[in-house]
Amino acid sequence: MYEIPSELKGLYRHWEKHTIPKEEKSSHALGLDMDVLHEIRFFARERMHIWHKRYQNKERPYTKDQILRDYRFCNIYRELDRQTIEIHTHLKSFCDDLDTWLLNLFFFRFVCDPRTVRDVDMLSYEKDNNEKVYERLLKKKKPKYGSAYVFPISVIQKSEYSTRESFFCLYLPEIMKQVSDEIRDFDNVSVAEAVERVVAVLGFNFTFHTTEVLIDVAYQYPEYIDLFSRFPIGPGSKPTMKLLSKENPEDTCLLLTQYRIQDFPYLTYNKRPVLLSTENWEGIGCEFRKYANLKNGSGRKRRYRSIDK
Repeated sequence: MYEIPSELKGLYRHWEKHTIPKEEKSSHALGLDMDVLHEIRFFARERMHIWHKRYQNKERPYTKDQILRDYRFCNIYRELDRQTIEIHTHLKSFCDDLDTWLLNLFFFRFVCDPRTVRDVDMLSYEKDNNEKVYERLLKKKKPKYGSAYVFPISVIQKSEYSTRESFFCLYLPEIMKQVSDEIRDFDNVSVAEAVERVVAVLGFNFTFHTTEVLIDVAYQYPEYIDLFSRFPIGPGSKPTMKLLSKENPEDTCLLLTQYRIQDFPYLTYNKRPVLLSTENWEGIGCEFRKYANLKNGSGRKRRYRSIDK
């Protein structure tokens, strides 16, 4: 097991909640496909070992597996991803002000490039400030938006706020206090339920981005959202869940939270393992699909810029 890096222990507030023991069952009792589960188990273990070697600045190659060595994959724990760390570090001082924290969290996740937000400044509930941010964002040279979470511009094109810049800087400050009021009414709700409720208040169908934001909410306000409850399964993860079981993919993901991966190097908090939630398993399903596709000679090839053979 790997102790959570000291700089991340205080960055998120959910660690202790995620170490509380959950019901545990064997893979046979869960009725999952053993061959697929064996491959996922190898992928997850090896990906964690790679993260740890990189974190310790070990020399490459980090693995003998050519696909994991040559191609990019997200971490097993999203909390370890560079952009997530950067966003939460930037917003840490606002954690006691949910309205402002949430407003800028949406801004960060929609822009999908923390450097842009740093350059144009953060949003507030002051009109003058947001108009200045709007002008800076308009003038900023491309590329100014990240590609990891592509913003679906078609969702806003017929609205009063038909550009990214106007939607981010002018609409979000108008609606965000209502969104944060909705979240304050949550009491350990699932992400699946939370997404429906927040999208209804937001007024635009940004289901994917809202899911990402609500994961972040669960990291800092764990009393509002339970990441071990029902979780939306994205198109990238569904194929893996369907390989594992004939159950509904959301039900399969829930089942997986009862499974402990043999010899898996869990993160630990105060010497207790940080268990894998439905959010973690949904991400594993997505990354494993990419891995399996690459093994079969297909899929998107996101290579590292330089690779030590």
